[in-house]
Amino acid sequence: MKLRSIELALPDPAAAATFMTRIWGMAEAETKGDTHYLRGSGPFPYLVAFEKAQDEFVRSTTFVCTSEELEALKARVTAAGWTASPTTSDDLGGGHGLLVELPEGTILRFLVGAAEVAPIAGRDLPVKLTHVVFNAADAEACGHAVEDILGFRVSDRTKGMVFVRCNDSHHSTAFARAGFASLNHVAFEMEDIDAVMRGIGRLRDHAMVPAWGPGRHGPGANVYAYFIAPFGPVIEFSTAVEKVPEDYQAGAPEDWTWPPNRIDQWGISDKDFDGLRQAEERFRFRRDWQAAPL
Repeated sequence: MKLRSIELALPDPAAAATFMTRIWGMAEAETKGDTHYLRGSGPFPYLVAFEKAQDEFVRSTTFVCTSEELEALKARVTAAGWTASPTTSDDLGGGHGLLVELPEGTILRFLVGAAEVAPIAGRDLPVKLTHVVFNAADAEACGHAVEDILGFRVSDRTKGMVFVRCNDSHHSTAFARAGFASLNHVAFEMEDIDAVMRGIGRLRDHAMVPAWGPGRHGPGANVYAYFIAPFGPVIEFSTAVEKVPEDYQAGAPEDWTWPPNRIDQWGISDKDFDGLRQAEERFRFRRDWQAAPL
């Protein structure tokens, strides 16, 4: 299973797409009506969709999987009584599968048969989404839920997050111990550390400084730089997320501590706690579909 894309609704999708292509560094994939699709250099037809709506919310976060994985998901979701529905994708790449609403309202979409596209060149294009992190009222409960029902695995627990994987990448998502449910941030996998640093420089050229970073995380060991996008959410340049074996032992909060005044492995990053918190509260989840038997 792989994380593919996130679909966001917001009042001005064209402005969001302009920022993400001209400054952040994505490529235009296609515009269908008022929905803008943006891609990276890899084989997915798009990584982010911006859909026009009166309010801002997360429509879905999309994973691609095999037919066997989808059938197992349907059985477990049905047995658990979770809100879900079969779906056929109208987004780029097509495919069919299911939409599922997690206990705190997070909406995930799982697709099979979604088409891929030829990779494109561009050293400063993101390759893919490396993770999408959600805020949670009860992060522990969310972690247990996606392990039991979706078949994901908890990789690590810290004071701030429960990290979850769906393949050998340390985390494709995580649940932040925020006390509320919303989008925490979207992370874009860059080709290497130089691409991350060039991205920071590019945004500095437009008078934007990192809200957190550059630095190197503990869990996942990825290099990062977070920014607050002009259209609302927190977005991250990231690279070199750790690959973990099947028998990887999940760490506990006491395994991930730093010396005083440090918030990452390198100890050089500053963090705009207040600004990030405000941005993390903006994009909530909204179900605009009816539950139906799988």
